[in-house]
Amino acid sequence: MATKKKKKPNLRKPHLLSSTRPPILQKPPSLSSRATRTLIRTHHTLQKQLTNALASNDTAQAASIQCQIEASGGLQKYQQASITGQSAERGGDSSKVLMEWLSPLLRTPSGTSTKPSGTSTLKMPINKKFKMLEVGALQVDNACSRSGVFDMERIDLHSQHPKILEQDFMQRSLPEVGRLEEEGFDIVSLSLVVNYVGDPVQRGDMLKRVGRFLRMGGDGTGWEREFSPGLFLVLPSPCVSNSRYLDEETLGEIMAALGFKMTRRKLSRKLVYYYWKWEGGIDGAKPSGKRKVRRGGGKNNFAIVLR
Repeated sequence: MATKKKKKPNLRKPHLLSSTRPPILQKPPSLSSRATRTLIRTHHTLQKQLTNALASNDTAQAASIQCQIEASGGLQKYQQASITGQSAERGGDSSKVLMEWLSPLLRTPSGTSTKPSGTSTLKMPINKKFKMLEVGALQVDNACSRSGVFDMERIDLHSQHPKILEQDFMQRSLPEVGRLEEEGFDIVSLSLVVNYVGDPVQRGDMLKRVGRFLRMGGDGTGWEREFSPGLFLVLPSPCVSNSRYLDEETLGEIMAALGFKMTRRKLSRKLVYYYWKWEGGIDGAKPSGKRKVRRGGGKNNFAIVLR
């Protein structure tokens, strides 16, 4: 008579409690480079169309475009794509360029040089941190944040981090009279921000507003002579290199009218980086119209207008 086999006890480990929780903190799936670029371009196009529809009081068209924006993921999806594009593996973080420009003139408050090893002696030791306002901040660990040189204040329309204040730069309160030294900044960063604004006049208003937050100071040597106070401006390359209405000469004229002088410049296939030192004179800025600087097909309509 065959012996009955005994059933083995179920020795499976019980589920961990954590495995039953919803994946609240899981990162969204990474986007490919092509998907990232497509999403960003589409969002910019829809935002521009929305701005035009609102300007012409076409509420039906504006509502339709807003639905398209939301269907594509809205601002949150756009920011995810932007963060992906700025990741280290994609060669992002435009603030690395700014630190490359600043490092030869700076020493951190602890006395450690920010200059890459193997370079010449620093020109200007400093014993205090400088203040930077980063508009459109997406991350809190970029090159400027890690440098130890700056007291950072970060703002964005839709904050993705507790250390980023949810705020519209155009609605931000101006420093009070007599308190610019305490409430102002040495540098304002507008990295891929101006191109997000859909209207040429509003882009001009944004650039004009920067000077209201910059504080004059220093003894005019080293850092102050070349950089403080100033604006770090980054734009997609086609905004300057392939626009019907904007080239580098025109941009320089606009910035000069606002009291800025270009001290640094870097061009790449995708982006253009500028540092504009502010020398004052906002109130003297004259209105500038929209005029063609390039002709022919295949051009975009990016423009900046002062009113």
